[in-house]
Amino acid sequence: MKKVTILILLLSVLTQVFGQSWNMVWSDEFNYAGLPDNTKWGNELRGNANQELQYYTFKRLENSKVEYGNLLIIAKKESYLDSSYTSARITTEGKFYFTYGKIEARIKTPTGQGIWPAFWMLGKNMSQVGWPACGEVDIMEQINSEGKNHGTMHWDKNGHSKYGGTVVCSVNQFHVYSIEWTVNSIKWFLDGNKYWEGNIKDSINSTGEFHKPFYLILNLAIGGSWPGNPNSSTIFPDTMSVDYVRVYKDVSTKTENVFAPLDFTIQLTPNPTTDFISIDIPQYYCKGNLSIFDMNGIEMIVKQIEAENTRLYIGHLSKGLYLLKYTNNLLSITKKIIKS
Repeated sequence: MKKVTILILLLSVLTQVFGQSWNMVWSDEFNYAGLPDNTKWGNELRGNANQELQYYTFKRLENSKVEYGNLLIIAKKESYLDSSYTSARITTEGKFYFTYGKIEARIKTPTGQGIWPAFWMLGKNMSQVGWPACGEVDIMEQINSEGKNHGTMHWDKNGHSKYGGTVVCSVNQFHVYSIEWTVNSIKWFLDGNKYWEGNIKDSINSTGEFHKPFYLILNLAIGGSWPGNPNSSTIFPDTMSVDYVRVYKDVSTKTENVFAPLDFTIQLTPNPTTDFISIDIPQYYCKGNLSIFDMNGIEMIVKQIEAENTRLYIGHLSKGLYLLKYTNNLLSITKKIIKS
């Protein structure tokens, strides 16, 4: 018993010394070509906000595309609908939500008067409660050519409240922008060096927003109330390059199911089907257990899943409606299968 106690104490000390133990649970490495992966990202189609001048386009290669291992968000000076500029804003809203973790991206930001790139997060309940009650965390914001990164948290405390810091940061070069978000705090890092920290322990100062699910956003804004508008020195097109985006879970804690994507992150094709069904699972959730039940709750098929794509034979099942249940150590998902 004494040896076990000593071992537990040693592990506790090691955790305190070396910090969290991060396990990657979601990422986009951008190792493909074309539009951003629509199983991970959606393009927001919207006009101006914050007195910005761009129009964010939808699934338009001129403004957002992946090539040579990078996501490119491209701002262009062009007439588009009622705007003089176009750009893109891609998000994981409706694709991937999470609470707590380490979030990082390797990004090269553009520079120039009126240029406003950002990597940030909004609360999942944005459409229900609005801003700032949903909460916002800015991991990277840079404006113009000031050579400075802004890390900020926004929330509602009888009105808009914010807290954040800055760090010197060269533009037009790749840097790793990250936060470590726990039940106690949000810490901001540039290239692995911490430069700011906000306290959210026990929802102090009405910070309850930061204990709920969030989603990710990457965008490149043009003009606006903060950076001002472009001038004759601003060169277009201008591009924000993203090498990767990664989300990690702290495996040293006992938080349960905090990284839970929506159920449609598993794709079943064809559905309805006759003999075979293809089951596509995102890369970082692929190892798990799959069961198919009839509508009386009788388990018909049991299978362990190891790969992102599994082709399953169900030709021996009778016609009708079935439930597919997929579980792993992070989540449990149920989907309907129609056997025709």
